[in-house]
Amino acid sequence: MIVNRRELFVTAGAVLAAGTAMAADMPMDHDHMHMMHGSGANPLIDAASNCVKAGQACTAHCLSLFLSGDVSTAACVKSVDEAQAICVALQKLAAAGSSQLPAMAKIAHASCQACETECRKHEQHAECKACADACKACAEECRKVMG
Repeated sequence: MIVNRRELFVTAGAVLAAGTAMAADMPMDHDHMHMMHGSGANPLIDAASNCVKAGQACTAHCLSLFLSGDVSTAACVKSVDEAQAICVALQKLAAAGSSQLPAMAKIAHASCQACETECRKHEQHAECKACADACKACAEECRKVMG
């Protein structure tokens, strides 16, 4: 498969815009902030949040590689984008105590495992390694609540 640079940059820009829009969409009222940062912090919310943050850094790093002409991490950034979208939803459902959380945790578990596998291929890059580690931790937390 041959990817031209223009298509790659357009796709990467769309990925970043979508991730930013999803993150901005998350409601953060006082109760949610307390659950996420209070003394009773939820390990699943924390793991999903770490996965999203590490994914953002990994995506930014991959984009910088793309700008230099290196598209070797294209599959990596694609799996990271998917995992980020799922982890944002996972955070919301965990914070709300949703009855759908076990089903979403199962989906997130699979996505985080796939992302970890892809990022491990590029773990010579600190951002990819950090993303892989965060995905592994999130998958472990998901396993605890999967239905």
